[in-house]
Amino acid sequence: MFNRNRFLRRVAAIASISLVTGCSVLSDGDPDSQEPIVVGTTSAPSTLDPAGAWDGSWELYRNIFQTLVAYPNGATTPQPDAAESCSFTDSTSRTYRCKLRAGMKFADGDPLTAEAVRHSIDRIRTIDAPGGPAGLLGSLDRVETSGDREIVFHLNRPDATFPFVLATPAMSIVDPDDYPADSLRKDAEVHGSGPYRLQSYTEGKEAVLVRNANYKGFAERQNDAVTIRYFQDSAGMVKALRAKQIDVTYRGLAADDIVALQKHATDEVQLVDGAGTDISYLVFNPKDPWARQPAVRKAVAQIVDRGAITHKVYKDTVDPLYSMVPKGLTGHATGFFDDYGDPSVTKARAILTAAGITRRVPLTLWYTTDRYGSETALMFKELKRQLDASGLFTVTLKSRPWKSYVVGYQKGEYPVFGRGWFPDFPDADNFIAPFVGEHNALGTPYPAKRITAGLLPHARAESDRARTVKDVEQAQQILVDDARLLPLWQGRQFVAASDDISGGEQALDPSTIMMMWTLHRKTSW
Repeated sequence: MFNRNRFLRRVAAIASISLVTGCSVLSDGDPDSQEPIVVGTTSAPSTLDPAGAWDGSWELYRNIFQTLVAYPNGATTPQPDAAESCSFTDSTSRTYRCKLRAGMKFADGDPLTAEAVRHSIDRIRTIDAPGGPAGLLGSLDRVETSGDREIVFHLNRPDATFPFVLATPAMSIVDPDDYPADSLRKDAEVHGSGPYRLQSYTEGKEAVLVRNANYKGFAERQNDAVTIRYFQDSAGMVKALRAKQIDVTYRGLAADDIVALQKHATDEVQLVDGAGTDISYLVFNPKDPWARQPAVRKAVAQIVDRGAITHKVYKDTVDPLYSMVPKGLTGHATGFFDDYGDPSVTKARAILTAAGITRRVPLTLWYTTDRYGSETALMFKELKRQLDASGLFTVTLKSRPWKSYVVGYQKGEYPVFGRGWFPDFPDADNFIAPFVGEHNALGTPYPAKRITAGLLPHARAESDRARTVKDVEQAQQILVDDARLLPLWQGRQFVAASDDISGGEQALDPSTIMMMWTLHRKTSW
């Protein structure tokens, strides 16, 4: 039968997604007797080297690499994984010590030592790849090792979020013999220590994962092998699911396909609707002569109709978002709605006129064709329609595939461009810090000194994250006032699966990354 459980709970519970489909949904499978689980997604890796990616590539990394700490099933705070133990050793959250599990090895048998951990972290900062994760390590001063198992992280300022940073797949541990200290690895080989080893990889097509015999960690693998197939769009992915060519879909289900799965239920497909914290937003490039002007950005913010986007384009499968910090996280505010209210051409015209702008403003909006789902192009057409219809803007749309799109925005080529964000960790800090500072995830410098030098450091010194609300709210208001970033919508997590697949109850970690090892085929009672 077809059943759908919707849990819109706080982000702390995102990792728990329920599948209610029949008498055997929670029964255990026998990994030794299973065929590989085949997972479809539209989110292909941009690189296989963890030092080079701050994007959806992490979905693959989580399953083939290890981090010192991560999220066991049901956990909402980082727990030891490659490490036997980790903790702050001082009261100011500036010294973080980890001890590795004994006898750790990479998939190829090479020893995984404290030196490998130090090498993995240091090379991220040394390489400082465009669009890479070096920005996550802003609070790190140095890494020290003692013997083969002890690692000590010395921070340059108090940072209670540092364990969350270490839990991101960007901090995956790699073998120093295979990964250069000062450059990215170029081939398609991977030697990690995660639950699986990468048996083969065809860029943009397929990743074949098989059980890593050397794995030591918390993952209790419910299958022996997983094949991930990468699709260009939702339609092809859903077609493959219905044809039983894949078992599960993850990331990239289009609104039309979600609605169709809801309306035309079958006894062969499950659809899970769960809480999500992924967001979609616009970025204004300060190098562009028009986008650099606050009045232009604020006029766009005054015109954009999020309700029309979420209803007309996304069929209400996403929700309007009025802050860079999504609903469900401590400190979420609604600054853009509070300041701008409902869309108004009259107010937008007044903003431009007050700045001496009386002509139609030419703007070029860029988007990627193959990263954030099939509706992206439709959303940008709707944005163009809204802005053009105001009589205040003349919008040109341009697009590129993800790999070349990333290069373009990192070079500052786009006046205004669309991005999506899947959280690195479930804290409001992670919806502010990555987008500000000279080196950020957008490749577009945004100094925001009051945020980077004041509010964020003050909030990070607070181990009780509930006490950071005031700082988080003030940071959000600065983002509203600057209008350099314009939030559009907040997503929900939809996973479609064949009726014989179980394990989705624990499939997503708090960052909504799929832990493939929880999936298995049902057995009958």
